[in-house]
Amino acid sequence: MRWDSLFADMEAQLHAAGQRGLESEANELARMNHAETSLGDRLRGQIGSGIRLTVSGGLQFTGALAHVGSSWLVLNERARSVLVPLPAIQLLEGLSRSSSVEKSSVAKRLGMGSALRALARDRADVVLHLASGSAGRTVNGMIDRVGSDFLELAAVPSGEARRASNVRTVYAVPFTAIGALASVRAGD
Repeated sequence: MRWDSLFADMEAQLHAAGQRGLESEANELARMNHAETSLGDRLRGQIGSGIRLTVSGGLQFTGALAHVGSSWLVLNERARSVLVPLPAIQLLEGLSRSSSVEKSSVAKRLGMGSALRALARDRADVVLHLASGSAGRTVNGMIDRVGSDFLELAAVPSGEARRASNVRTVYAVPFTAIGALASVRAGD
């Protein structure tokens, strides 16, 4: 009897040690998987959800996450869409635990220039919020051209069509200087 009890105790200890080992391995695997998750993947898991973000300079935007590109996102607020470069984001609030890896190789290649070219093509009125160091600085206008790492913005009075006579100046803006770019949502 005594031997049975001893072997049962040893078996229970081995089982418990094995269980702890499995749990430890599972936790380590989860940590390794999480370490490979990019901010874009984390945000893709939030598409359609309401989030709040703070960009360089302290400006905040709240809305439904609509799109996530390779280096940018689009947040739909009430009457406008806001394009935000991922490097300009300082804080994100309201994220669930979900993540989603982009499977499309085409979508993976669509950089911020692609999104900006769509706004230029549509001749959308935009409000450009400059990144840190220029807190509160905005420029209203239309995107004339988009290069590989900059855009040219024709500064025109808000709501007016872009005509040579009402262009105050044309700014060349490096992508790195963009804190956010807001435009009226299509169909609104």
